[in-house]
Amino acid sequence: MGIQVGVIGAGSWGIALSYVLAGNGHDVTVWSRSDSSVEKLKQYHGNEEKLPGVKLPESVKYTSSMEDAVKDKDIIVVVVPSAHMRETIRLMKPFINESEEHRQIIVNCSKGIEEDTLMVMSDVILDEIPGCNVCVLSGPSHAEEVGKSMPTTLVVGAFEKEIAKYIQNIFMNNFLRVYISPDMLGIEIGAALKNVVALAAGIADGYGCGDNAKAALITRGIAEISRLGMAMGGKFETFAGLSGIGDLIVTCASMHSRNRRAGILIGQGKSYQEAMDEVNMVVEGVYSARAALKLAEKYEVEMPIITAVNDILFEGKSLQEAVNDLMQRDKKTENSMLEW
Repeated sequence: MGIQVGVIGAGSWGIALSYVLAGNGHDVTVWSRSDSSVEKLKQYHGNEEKLPGVKLPESVKYTSSMEDAVKDKDIIVVVVPSAHMRETIRLMKPFINESEEHRQIIVNCSKGIEEDTLMVMSDVILDEIPGCNVCVLSGPSHAEEVGKSMPTTLVVGAFEKEIAKYIQNIFMNNFLRVYISPDMLGIEIGAALKNVVALAAGIADGYGCGDNAKAALITRGIAEISRLGMAMGGKFETFAGLSGIGDLIVTCASMHSRNRRAGILIGQGKSYQEAMDEVNMVVEGVYSARAALKLAEKYEVEMPIITAVNDILFEGKSLQEAVNDLMQRDKKTENSMLEW
């Protein structure tokens, strides 16, 4: 028999990961906040609204009881919007077993930065449950493709190598390849900020800027993410990997990406709220944009793309003016690390 897993969050990614874990032979319980959502999950054996067509095995259980989802589980996979992370962890805390004999592992699969504290999600978890056993799972992965068993790669970051290898073994199968890394912070910074750059890429698509602009946004976007991430203590190699350039490419290029889709609508003239309403899913890039700008200011890192996204979303700057500002910035070398 497999391990006991609680999946906290029944959106598209939560269901896709439940599909993986149940398929790997583990005992999965999915938590959703409301009883009505749980009834729908039981009826369809999945989330027909967020991830249509993906059916979970009959063995998967569903509950609105946090105690049932968390107590005595070996690992707890947290897949909730970043804006709701702290309140969700507070609900979990009374049922977490912190004894050394059965020390549960919390796997953060949410991507974002808390605006008030500027914490990445694993730090929010540690802030609420000090000393807990937390790691992070991320990478270029659309739930729509994982739910169809399409080839996908992820990376798990952990403070301890043995924990990373343990989680790697739990998730990995013949269509999901999982790598391990010690750079938890770098993984989470790349995962959060790529959503903001994907918004920019979508805005450029909606405005009709073309493929050249898309390539520039992806390339200069990873340069911005790397600058900030390294200033915060992340490693350059991480931003050149799956949770950096890999996640950025898939989020900027695919119509599965809710951030790109929302950006396209903004580029066509809708407000960010109208775009989010139409996409009908959480658009993490909108929530991370302000936090990213605050981090840029805190660490004194220049991030013109992130700044432009904030100006468009929250300051009323026109798209043409934002494009002009980006294109007419002071002349630069492409990479200051290269010498003549």
